[in-house]
Amino acid sequence: MSQTKTVEEIETIELDRVVIRFAGDSGDGMQVTGGQFTTTSAIAGNSLATFPDYPAEIRAPQGTLPGVSGFQIQLGEIDIYTAGDEPDVLVAMNPAALKVNIKDIKKGGTIIVNQDAFTKTGLDKAGYASNPIEDDSLSSYRVIPTQITKLTRLALEESKLDSRSKDRCKNFFALGLMYWIYSRPLETTKDWIKEKFAKKPDIVDANLKALQAGYNYGITVEALPTYVVKSATIQPGKYRNITGNQATILGLIAASQKSSTPIFLGSYPITPASDILHELSKYKEFGVVTFQAEDEIAAVCSAIGASFGGAIGVTSTSGPGLALKSEAVGLAVKTELPLVIIDVQRAGPSTGMPTKTEQSDLLFAMYGRHGESPVCILAPSTPSDCYEMAFEATRLALEFMTPVILLSDGYLANGSEPWLIPSSEELPIINNHLIDPQKSQDEPFLPYSRDENLVRNWAIPGMAGFEHRISGLEGQEGSGSISYDPENHERMTETRKKKIKNIQKSIPPLEVFGETSGDLLVLGWGGTYGTIRAAVEELQKEGKSVSQAHLRYLNPFPSNFEEVLRSYNKVLVPEINDGQLSRLIKADFLINAHCLNKVQGQPFKVRELKEAVSRLIEN
Repeated sequence: MSQTKTVEEIETIELDRVVIRFAGDSGDGMQVTGGQFTTTSAIAGNSLATFPDYPAEIRAPQGTLPGVSGFQIQLGEIDIYTAGDEPDVLVAMNPAALKVNIKDIKKGGTIIVNQDAFTKTGLDKAGYASNPIEDDSLSSYRVIPTQITKLTRLALEESKLDSRSKDRCKNFFALGLMYWIYSRPLETTKDWIKEKFAKKPDIVDANLKALQAGYNYGITVEALPTYVVKSATIQPGKYRNITGNQATILGLIAASQKSSTPIFLGSYPITPASDILHELSKYKEFGVVTFQAEDEIAAVCSAIGASFGGAIGVTSTSGPGLALKSEAVGLAVKTELPLVIIDVQRAGPSTGMPTKTEQSDLLFAMYGRHGESPVCILAPSTPSDCYEMAFEATRLALEFMTPVILLSDGYLANGSEPWLIPSSEELPIINNHLIDPQKSQDEPFLPYSRDENLVRNWAIPGMAGFEHRISGLEGQEGSGSISYDPENHERMTETRKKKIKNIQKSIPPLEVFGETSGDLLVLGWGGTYGTIRAAVEELQKEGKSVSQAHLRYLNPFPSNFEEVLRSYNKVLVPEINDGQLSRLIKADFLINAHCLNKVQGQPFKVRELKEAVSRLIEN
């Protein structure tokens, strides 16, 4: 930083994409910083994907490795499918953030560090024997030491806030600097600050000054050349940036409106699904009722009760909660009531790693109930796809009178991307099986009489002439009266199984990206979609015979699923578990699906998939 330059003299470099990671203590506001950078980039028209990564502890010891919180974003003018393998830029607010993240940074990449945090105490907490800013350990990177804390304090000298509160504004200084470097406007974040802290004018003033100070620092100091990432070419329409949990909420509400059926959410807070309960409670104007139960069992039972009363019963949870709900889900299977169970998967077993992603509940969703208890299982593939699949889960629950498990995951729930907002006219009407109370009855009502898809009618309490018995005990075919007859039990078991199989008629065939036959099919489900798509696109450009298929319907599978699998010499199944989908494929179709498994609480990197595909093709 030998001299200053005017704005006109600073070099501006055009990029087609860039990967940025913000990292610091849990209390440093890295999620806010990353979220604001994301929103601003989305408004600028960039294609993007994000990956928030934070510790399970509410506040780990300050300055320690377990307390590091990170937020990664990849943005570009080209199609972006993942948050990126290797960050081009790391903003490290303390030594611990640098130490945890340095292994991921691209060689030759840029590291902006808060120089003020690299004290002896800070270095000791992070386990550094010497200061990495001063020794040669970072010689492979472009290091920009910046006195973020000191400069924030100087900008806020006249603020009425205490010293600690002033220091909490330093994330906005860092954000302002990054806005300068990447040619982002400040207005969106300024408006957000004014709205967020509207009742605290001193905090509004301090954060605005810190943001502007960081931006001005980039202008006046030769810290970096500036970069421009042009807007992506996208389909015309109205967009918003959306996380998977936000999209799930909107999908449920849309399904409620399109089915003219009220929605009831019975839930118990659990990471990373808690946002669904918190945010859905804000939509009372759409007839939404939310209930925070005392535990997971009460939550799902309240949702089943709501379904019995004529509402869309929904419950949200993660893996440990799904385990507690299993007996009640069996009750919904037996009573054949519509129920949507949202499982935002996380690393296990037991409490596991609550804030880390995993795909390890597939077999549990498929089989984790006593007795023969088949349910429909769906899985969204991207954050915005959570909207469509939440809508779809509700549709199938209502139209087939069955529990539906929606397997989201932490990567999708917390990640975000631009979402093209659909018009209500584009959404199909959902037809439920609710009986018209004015309908005349020539014969006694049979609650378990069925249509051509083996779906029963839905009569709710208070309908005169449609009174009926419902319980967890096995019911007589047609009447539902308690029955211990062996042949009847076998018929009812087979009927419930066939009804789930009949859902196959109502779902689309499996689509393939690439050639419809060839050397290798990369088959995924859930949050692996973006990584697989990016890897397959790159491999296809390299001339390899590789295609992609991604399952959103897991029970039943699409009708053409086996045909697609047998069209390729080899099938590779990347999963963030120990190989659960591949086991189902081997069991159901006797196809030797090759596994690529990762159980680290982290998503796949594109390079990991490319390496696995190349090895499989070569061998």
